[in-house]
Amino acid sequence: MCRNIRQLHNFDPPATEDEIHDAALQFVRKVSGSNKPSQTNTEAFNLAVDEVAAATRKLLDSLVTQAPPKNREEEAAKRRARYEERFAA
Repeated sequence: MCRNIRQLHNFDPPATEDEIHDAALQFVRKVSGSNKPSQTNTEAFNLAVDEVAAATRKLLDSLVTQAPPKNREEEAAKRRARYEERFAA
């Protein structure tokens, strides 16, 4: 779907409210087809972001896993390596 939306589940420390909000914002931007809504649509856009963020928080709080938490720095290094491999000239 959207490459900028990162997995937020099963990290230590858990996802922050800012990370959840950023993912919700990316989702709403993708669905609406606009990065910045018109003044007329700003209220609806912001409400959608808030609702998606709340649903995301609820989902993350209810998920259960037996896997050990992932390390953010290790996962970021893996993403960088995939990026470099993908765009190597």
